[in-house]
Amino acid sequence: MSNTYKSAGVDKEEGYKTVDKIKKAVGETHNANVLNHLGSFGAFYEIGGYKNPVLVSGTDGVGTKLKVALDSKRYDSIGVDCFAMCANDILCHGAKPLFFLDYLACGKLDSEIAAEIVLGMVKACKDNNCALIGGETAEMPGMYQPGDYDVAGFCVGIVEKDQIIDGTKIKTGDKIIALPSSGFHSNGFSLVRKIFSDFEEEFEGKPLYETLLVPTRLYYKDIHKVIEEVQVSGIAHITGGGLYENIPRIIGEGLCASIDATKIKIPSIMLELEKRGEIAREEMFGTFNMGVGMIVVVDPAHAEKVLHLLDDAYEIGEITEGSEKIDLKF
Repeated sequence: MSNTYKSAGVDKEEGYKTVDKIKKAVGETHNANVLNHLGSFGAFYEIGGYKNPVLVSGTDGVGTKLKVALDSKRYDSIGVDCFAMCANDILCHGAKPLFFLDYLACGKLDSEIAAEIVLGMVKACKDNNCALIGGETAEMPGMYQPGDYDVAGFCVGIVEKDQIIDGTKIKTGDKIIALPSSGFHSNGFSLVRKIFSDFEEEFEGKPLYETLLVPTRLYYKDIHKVIEEVQVSGIAHITGGGLYENIPRIIGEGLCASIDATKIKIPSIMLELEKRGEIAREEMFGTFNMGVGMIVVVDPAHAEKVLHLLDDAYEIGEITEGSEKIDLKF
């Protein structure tokens, strides 16, 4: 019997099945700017309607949250996570997402699982007026075990050059407003999985995996609702490293984000993790978003309007003078 690619562990037919299952749905994310369709070597996107456009790009993955999904055999939310981790980053600069590409790697491809993951991306793209214009599926036996998957993505957005938000306009007295997260989002799951070993256990009346797999919140509509009405000085996406690592990325020298951590509405699942794992509060805030998925920094004169525009947002601090870029008061 002669050797074939399939005998080496790669089933091309399963890849074709995946494309068949996602092709129509992916096409529904396209608009007039998309000049070609799935199957080309490259994806074409035409830009128009901007005076001095700047492209803003971001790439990320889902991390070991994917392990929770695989163990629980729940795949529909992971694609949303992948898109959100990329798109929320470019929102920090005032960009609107234009298009998204994905990368899916596995040991042995199952077209049902792959399609479910990609269809989650499709849903997220639709919600963000973004086109899913391409991707890559890599079946790599020997590199990954059967049943293992990894997911990553790449998002490109656009903003007028004179409307870029980069934190340089942040000044003393500006207010820091929190936008709640939907949970852990896609960060810190190596620690989450160490403490929560049984994803089937009941938590607040449902299997734990349902709470852990709530997808990362998409902030496109909220952020652009605000920046269309208010001059925003800075935006930070609170991902790995929590408030401690992400807020200082937009704070200039001589300024400090002074935050009253007692005002932060911490999700019950995070409090349970903290208690069960005997984790110090400072470690929690240095690992997880702790209920704050994004923050916006605005002049105090605009703070009330932001709170009015965003029903669930709330103020957690202000910008002060200081040598440390962040000061969390517990």
